[in-house]
Order: sequence, then C-alpha cells, then structure tokens
Amino acid sequence: MSGKLMIGWSEKDITPQKRVKLAGQFYERISEYVETPISVTAMAVESGSDQAVFCSCDLINVSSEMVEMAREKIKGKAAGLDTGKVIVSATHTHTSILYYKKPLSSGADVLYKYLPEEKKINSHTPDDVMDGKEATQFLAQKISEAVIEAWNNRKSAYMANEFGRAVVGHCRRVVYDDGTSKMWGDTNSANFAELESGNDSGIELLYTFDGDKNLSGVVINIACPSQVVEQRSFISSDYWGKVKLLLREKFGDDLYILGLCGAGGDQCPRDMVRWVDPLTPIDDPNVKRENVIKRKADVSMYDIEGTWEIGKRVSRVVEDRYQSAKDEMKNTAELEHKVFNIDFPVRKVTITEYNEAKKTLEEYVRYSGKEKFDFNDKAYMHVCAGVLERFELQKEHNLYAAEIHVVRLGNIAFTTNPFELFLNYGLQIKARSKAEQTFVIQLACDTGGYLPTKKAEEGGHYSAYVSSGITGHEGGELLVRKTLDVINELWED
Repeated sequence: MSGKLMIGWSEKDITPQKRVKLAGQFYERISEYVETPISVTAMAVESGSDQAVFCSCDLINVSSEMVEMAREKIKGKAAGLDTGKVIVSATHTHTSILYYKKPLSSGADVLYKYLPEEKKINSHTPDDVMDGKEATQFLAQKISEAVIEAWNNRKSAYMANEFGRAVVGHCRRVVYDDGTSKMWGDTNSANFAELESGNDSGIELLYTFDGDKNLSGVVINIACPSQVVEQRSFISSDYWGKVKLLLREKFGDDLYILGLCGAGGDQCPRDMVRWVDPLTPIDDPNVKRENVIKRKADVSMYDIEGTWEIGKRVSRVVEDRYQSAKDEMKNTAELEHKVFNIDFPVRKVTITEYNEAKKTLEEYVRYSGKEKFDFNDKAYMHVCAGVLERFELQKEHNLYAAEIHVVRLGNIAFTTNPFELFLNYGLQIKARSKAEQTFVIQLACDTGGYLPTKKAEEGGHYSAYVSSGITGHEGGELLVRKTLDVINELWED
C-alpha cells in the first residue's frame, strides 16, 4: 500500500578491540592490524501499513542462528517493528571476524575423524584472540543495536532510484577445451577455451533524502563480493570501506552507505584474462602463475591499491547519478514485504562419489608421511571431507529450508537468498522481473554455500563441487521460479 515514506538509518562499528581469527580461505589467519574499520549499516523503511529493515554487515556471511539471536535482542526495543521483516546480509569480505556458527553441512572437521590420535593437532585460541562464540554474541549485539537505532530514527523522507555502470566483478571460473572448469584457473594456456559466465557491470542505486531534501543515504547493489584483499591478515572492509570514505568526502561524514552484494558466487574483482600479479607475494597455489606477461591492465586486485580503484569507480557512479536522483525524489512509495520459505533439495552424493572420497582421504592420511596434520591438510582434503559429511547429512535431510524476502518499494523489487548465488540466476531474475529495477541480495539471513549452475557442476572444481553448497542447479531453478512468482504478483494490475 502506498503511503508517506518514513526512513531511518544507523551504522555501528564492529571493528574488534583485540585480535580475531579471520573468515575465509582454508588456512588460519589471525588479524595483525586494522586497515579500514568494519561496520554494520541498517536502513529502516516504513510506508503505508508495511515495513522493512535492510542490514548489511562487513562479514563473510551471516548465519541463521546469529540473525535469530539479533532479532531476539531487538524485541521490546523497537516499538511496532516486526523482527521477521529484518533482513541481515553480508558483503562477503574475507578480512573480517570469524564467528561461531553451526553449519548445516561442513567437512571442516571430518579429516580429524580419520587421523590417529598421535597425528592430531588440538586447536587452541590464544588468550588475546576473540573466541568464536564471543564473536557471535558481539556481532548479534551490534546488529541489533543498528536495527533498533535505524527503526527508532525513522523520519519523513524522500527517495529516488537510479542506475549506473562500473566494472567491479569478473567471472573467476575458467573453462578448458576438455570441458573442465577451474576457479582461479590460468588462462595463459593453449587449453583455455572460455570463461564460464559473463559479468554484470550494472550498479543498482537507491538514494534517500531527509525531510529537507538533503541526501541522507545511498543503497548500492553490486554483483561482486568484496574480496580484493582476501588473503591478507588484517581487518578490512575491502572496497566498501573506500566507497564510504570517498562518498563521505563528497557528501559529508553523515552520509550512510548500505552495500548490498548481488549474485556473485562465480564473480571476483579480478580480470582472469588480463592477469596482474599481486604486488606482494601470496602463498596460495591458486594465485601463483608461471611466465606471467606484464599487462597494461588494472592495478593489482590482490592489494590495497585494488580496493581504492574499485572504490573510485563506484563512488564516481554514485556522484554522477546524484543530480538525476535529486530531480526525481518522491516522499511516497508503495511498500509491500513478503517473507516466505523455500524448501531446496539437498544436493546428493552418490555411492561412487562417497567411496572414492573415502579412499582418497584414507590414502592421504596413510601415505602423506607427515607426523602431524595442520590447517594446510584440512585445506587440501576439504573436498573429500565435504563429500563424506554430505553423505551422512543426506541420510537425515532431504531438504534445506531457507528464508526468502521479496520487497516492493515504489518501482523497485528487492529479493534475497542465503547463497553465494551464481551470476546467471541473478540475471534471470532481473531479466524477467516486472519491476522497473531489481536488487538481488545474496548471503542474506543464512549461509547456504555456493549455488552453481548446471554448466558449473559439469565443469567441476571448487564452488561447484557437491560439498561447496547445500543445493545444486535444481535449487537454483527453483529459487528463480519462486522469486519471480512473488515479485510479479506484486506488480499485477
């Protein structure tokens, strides 16, 4: 129902005051210093009889447990707010806090089940490093504070949606002439055939203004995770931190920026064809290249310089479209918020896959020659371990229930999913949506792992393995179909 717009904003610092384990990668990293602060940003919207709160976190993901914990903390402190209409999503930075979550399916500890006691290394968190459960409580508290403050700050407001272009994401899955695929694959090869998918340079924008028509915030939806400096050992909000710094230089320190990660499961900030080596070495076999040809191309998208480059591209788009937005602002909008569950089919491991994974894992343990097994071994064997874990999971679970949100705000549709959603699913939703503009928000309200396409599953490798996500291409097709049904119902005459 259309009504007067009421919008409130809040931002809370989640930069830890002590060292933390960093999320992402398959080896342990402990933060050494803070490169840029990390934060939680919330925008509360009310119009007519409906409402929505969008909350974006500089985290690798958000678990359903942490979301529920935050919602419980909100109750009684935000009069009139339906906590079920609070959407919490992640920007997918790999240089943020690793918190404790109970995964639906994980192979992280399976390797240890196969190790003799004398080869196990007991993991111990140093006293000066934040414990995972402590981190979960800390983050849930900060998320709740941001949501409460944004809701209680609601005031009469204006808004305008806009669109711009900036190249941020590139497909990171390389296909070879035998049909196999590889994430971070080397394209400087006679066997290189193509990149598995394209990219989306479109930037979906929503500008908000206060009652005096002054700019108060910007919502920016980009189909690329914020993982330029993903291998580094410092706290960083990656390119989103630079977007905030640059836009606040232009529009003032009171400007709020809500960064929303679009469908980017197979996307990254790096051009896999015009390869540029890191400025400083990274001990990662996926990054190392032989016979690298020096290219006229981007700055290193493995270093801080890359975060500034993307920050400049995005901030220029926001500045460029600002005047057009200001000319078209409105203080009324139709708002309708639908919350529903989709039961996704759990992607199954076959008996053959299980036996092969078990044999490989047992042989690695038996013949590696190592006296102790460490985080590198976990990384090396995570695929086999994940297959074994999934085989056990599927005995009890056929379905994965995920919370999905679809919001109509004026001419805009917002839709969420809990996955690292491959780009083409997001493009299918945008192409067939009846909305003037569609914001796709991944990694929202839970973490369901990667959701690859059928082509990716056939090509194999990380992000498309059965152990990389809870559901497969059948789940992706179901997500597209159900999401479009709900979006398009909201636009029926």
